[in-house]
Amino acid sequence: MVPRYARPAMTAIWEPEARYRIWFEIEAHATERLGQLGVVPESAAKALWDWWKTEPVIDVAAIDAIEAVTKHDVIAFLTWVAEQVGDEARFMHQGMTSSDVLDTTLAVQLARATDILLDDLDALLAAIERRAMEHKYTPTIGRSHGIHAEPTTFGLKMAQAYAEFARCRERLVSARAEIATCAVSGAVGTFANIDPSVEEYVAEKLGLTPEPVSTQVIPRDRHAMYFATLAVIASSIERLAVEVRHLQRTEVLEAEEYFSPGQKGSSAMPHKRNPVLTENLTGQARMIRAYALPALENVALWHERDISHSSVERFIGPDATITLDFSLARLTGVVDKLLVYPERMQKNLDRMGGLVHSQRVLLALTQAGVSREDAYRLVQRNAMKVWESDGTLSLLELLKSDPEVSAALSDKEIEERFDLDYHFKSVDRIFDRVFGKA
Repeated sequence: MVPRYARPAMTAIWEPEARYRIWFEIEAHATERLGQLGVVPESAAKALWDWWKTEPVIDVAAIDAIEAVTKHDVIAFLTWVAEQVGDEARFMHQGMTSSDVLDTTLAVQLARATDILLDDLDALLAAIERRAMEHKYTPTIGRSHGIHAEPTTFGLKMAQAYAEFARCRERLVSARAEIATCAVSGAVGTFANIDPSVEEYVAEKLGLTPEPVSTQVIPRDRHAMYFATLAVIASSIERLAVEVRHLQRTEVLEAEEYFSPGQKGSSAMPHKRNPVLTENLTGQARMIRAYALPALENVALWHERDISHSSVERFIGPDATITLDFSLARLTGVVDKLLVYPERMQKNLDRMGGLVHSQRVLLALTQAGVSREDAYRLVQRNAMKVWESDGTLSLLELLKSDPEVSAALSDKEIEERFDLDYHFKSVDRIFDRVFGKA
């Protein structure tokens, strides 16, 4: 975790003290249920909760010191708690294994992290929707392969982003359900020394669902799917970030990141206004995607469990969620404050002498009885003249003066194919599909 790219609420989930508090809750709830079953004295759970009600400070340094001797983090924690609670603490961890605590804790942390990410997505979606509505009919050039294609609107660009992040949200909700499972099933998942109802009880208390069948660990396909989902969200962030970066290029300059008073773009060139935020988001997306691969490699553990996944998850759990949280918040700020230049969009749209209307003329010729091959040839030969003139020639005028074209279409029919608004006749319908309102 890099503090530069971290926000407090998400970071707090992964702090050692927060982790130990979840450990305690798991142990105390399990002991409570064991007391109800008569396996341990009910006084054991009472002693644990009575101590907990005093709002004790978790002494991370003391636990670390014990672990330095035991070389085992869960044993170190249990030892420290026993020192605080006293003799009744010996009934903690009855029939449990360390992974019951560790895996269930990771599930709680990832579920809590996901709740923050969902809030982040909601804020981003709201910002994108606002900009989409603002520029619903703002004409701009659509580009394929980086080349002028046909007219679209800036609002449609935003609507596309909205629909994509709405899908991301749905996937994240599904991933949360996938990851939020509890295992308190013992050394190899057979419940040999603990009743299955303990797992069910702990799961209910922590807002999880019982893992249907575990080994010593919760199966890691769940985690692989979760981190893959984060990677997809990161890629969607990058897609919108790259769009902004391209639109901010000097030759395009249809939109740009907000440049605040006092901001500097270059240590050498005072004139620079660089898309640094979206460039930063592109880099962060690479990192978040990188965490998906080790999560996939964690799936194939030996038999009922090995520990090869553990060190990986100590990295990717905090790093992926903290970085994605920061990225979503940063992108929301970019969208909120994005400077949009409709006049420049119109200028770029008009730059190539009407080439953007070539398909409409092609279709009109075919509908007038010209073969598609001949229609394509007629439009292309005039379009190439405009292209080679760098837009100084007019496709409309060239077509009107072409005898083969004018033999099939009147000047009025040709001119009608250069109507910009024609391209936007379905904008309301698309918006209704995306936002549920025109």
